[in-house]
Parts: sequence; C-alpha cells; structure tokens
Amino acid sequence: MGSPCQLCLSAVDRAKAEAAASAMMAEIARIEAKYSRYRPDSTLSHLNEAAGRGASVELDAETAAILDYAHLCYKKSGGLFDISAGCLCRAWDFSRARLPDPQRVEMLLKHVGLHKLRWESPWLAFPEPGMELDFGGIGKEYAADRAIEICLEHGVTNGFVDLGGDIRVAGPQPDGSPWPIGVRHPTGTDGPAACLMIAEGAVATSGDYEKFIDVGGRRYCHILDPRTGWPVQGLAAVTVVADSCLVAGSVSTIAMLNGRAGIDWLEELGVPCLWVDSEGRQGSKALTGAPVKLGY
Repeated sequence: MGSPCQLCLSAVDRAKAEAAASAMMAEIARIEAKYSRYRPDSTLSHLNEAAGRGASVELDAETAAILDYAHLCYKKSGGLFDISAGCLCRAWDFSRARLPDPQRVEMLLKHVGLHKLRWESPWLAFPEPGMELDFGGIGKEYAADRAIEICLEHGVTNGFVDLGGDIRVAGPQPDGSPWPIGVRHPTGTDGPAACLMIAEGAVATSGDYEKFIDVGGRRYCHILDPRTGWPVQGLAAVTVVADSCLVAGSVSTIAMLNGRAGIDWLEELGVPCLWVDSEGRQGSKALTGAPVKLGY
C-alpha cells in the first residue's frame, strides 16, 4: 500500500485472531496487486493500457462496483473527484522541488474528464486515446473495509486495521471502550491535532503534508484539481468519521479538492470531521458519538 500499515486484533482464542489476521493480510495484498498503478500486471494497468489506445474492456464485478462508486463520487463532487485525472501525474514529479511546464499540464488536461468515458456495465470504453485512471482515494480505503469484513467473517469483533492512516474499526476494545485514534497535525508539530474515540466505523484523512514540494516558499501537494491540473490550496488536512473507510476517504478528499469552500461543504453534509486550513486554523464538527450514514 506504499505506507505503514498495521492490524490490531483481540480475541480469546489466539489461533482465531492469527487466522483472521492472515486472511486480512492476504485480502489486502490481493487488492494491492489488482489495483496498483505501479504494477504492470495489475487490472488497473491493463485498463490504462486500453485507455492509452482508446479501446474498450470488459470489467469483472468487483472492478465494475468500484467504477460505479467512482462515478457516484464524481457526480456528488461536481466533477472534482475524478479518477481520470491520473494522467496529470505525468507532469508532476514530487521527488524534485521543481514545477512542471504549464503547457505540459494544459496538454494533459485534454485527457481528463470521467464524463468522457462510456460506461455500460460490464463494458468500459475509452473514446479518446491517452486517458488514464487512478484509484487513489479509493484503493486503500476499499482494502481497509474488505479487511474488516474478512475479520468479522472469522468471528473476531474487537480490533481495527490501519492502512497508512485510513482506519476501519471492527468493534471496540474487549472491555467495550472505544479505540483512541490520534490524528496527525499537518504542520508536524508535537502531539496530534485530535484524539478520536472510535468504537465502530472508520476514520480517514486527506492532507497536503505526505507528498509535496516547496517552491518559492509555497507548498504544492499531490492532490491535483482536475479542472486546472494544479495542486489544491486552502485546506491542509481534513479528517472524516463515517460508517465505512471508502466513504470517509472519498469525503475527506472531496473536501480538500474544494479548497476553503470544503469547510462549508462538510457543514452542509453534516459529517463528523476535523479540518485544518493552510493558515493553521482548525475546526471540527460532531467528532464524538457514532458515525453517521452519508447516503453515498
């Protein structure tokens, strides 16, 4: 998953917990192998090869369901959550503190737009050659949810999975108390921005501090606006509590993509959240209590 990951499970029977952990790790590895853009043999890489040729491909049921969810996020976000923006990564190199050629970004923008795809399940067609899909904002979150489903199937109801900060909880600690989940402050200051007490549901954070470059005293993060091809500005981090990690992750990402307007968007949505803007101001809403259903 390209980030630190951990499982924390509790069960009376050690063998049951170890069996659950093994099955969870196998499922996470399967999803990574299937949807990583960095593996040439992955399903996503095969999709992008077809996209580059402007071809059509038949999707399996799991991939079709993920694509349906991506389309739903695209509509809910007014086009901001766009998995076809993956091609913009060809212009941005976050290993070097140098901005891309604006003309290069502008050229790639011609290949961005989920509405350009023809999607009639199970067939996906790429009418325009040169497009590329990226399941960032979906992949780790989906894997976290699936891991907990596997955990519960094995009869383990106390524990959580943490995939690079995308967290899904199976149930409370054995004594019934919630798990304390620390939320990193985007400025890297000592101590967390908040400590959430979570007994069920999920927590996910999107921020500008994990992958970025500083140029001329300004931070450019990896979260790219599909309308401009340039990094979003306004918010430094958004943490969302929801019933599933998939929902929490996509909502936090959409909020980041909205910039400062993401604060009002979260307020209208009524989701439990914590946000920190680019100037260090912080706000939160209903972070205690059970996660709400978001209607996604």
